[in-house]
Amino acid sequence: MALIELHHMGVTRGGQEILKDVNMMVDKGEMVTITGPSGSGKSTLVRVIASLMSETSGEVRYDGKQVSEYDPVMYRRRVSYSMQQPTLFGDSVRDNLAFPYDIRKVTFDEKRAIEGLEAVKLPSDYLDKPVDQLSGGERQRVALLRNVMFHPETLILDEVTAGLDSANKDVVHDIIKMFNETDHITILMVTHDQEEITAANRLLQVEAGRIISGGELA
Repeated sequence: MALIELHHMGVTRGGQEILKDVNMMVDKGEMVTITGPSGSGKSTLVRVIASLMSETSGEVRYDGKQVSEYDPVMYRRRVSYSMQQPTLFGDSVRDNLAFPYDIRKVTFDEKRAIEGLEAVKLPSDYLDKPVDQLSGGERQRVALLRNVMFHPETLILDEVTAGLDSANKDVVHDIIKMFNETDHITILMVTHDQEEITAANRLLQVEAGRIISGGELA
């Protein structure tokens, strides 16, 4: 059974049909890239899957159950979303990596946070580094690490490498590959980056609100 299923899903906002009759399936553990022209509906598609927007027609299912039936907080622990411009909290990297612990009311695991920093190629002393001293690539790495501190089943990435230089892109690519291959996190990635497109298991092409190729699993 597919982990993510969309059946005849559509989204209309302000009288404009953004997505039309979308059918797609994603298996657990897949790494899928989503590409297409600007304004084609890619970000709307992943925001619906992330339960940040609601469909206006059709059905969106996760692990065999309609997304609308999940408790929103519990769903977002299973399906995590990262955007192009990461929002960091508080004053320090520690504040951000402690945030997932705080909302669960459990004690912050500093050792695990340091191991995570090292995994995303940041030194351990970055734990207390002020967020306003981080570069764009470092901010994105901290945001990605924050989103996987409690190991979501699915990670949705919406243009997370746009605007990064090639060195930071390479680091983020390695991180995403690690999440998928080592941690077995299902990845959905909106991108225009050719390296990311070719690295995925499967490519979905979106055009004028429809998936024109790659929607159904063979």
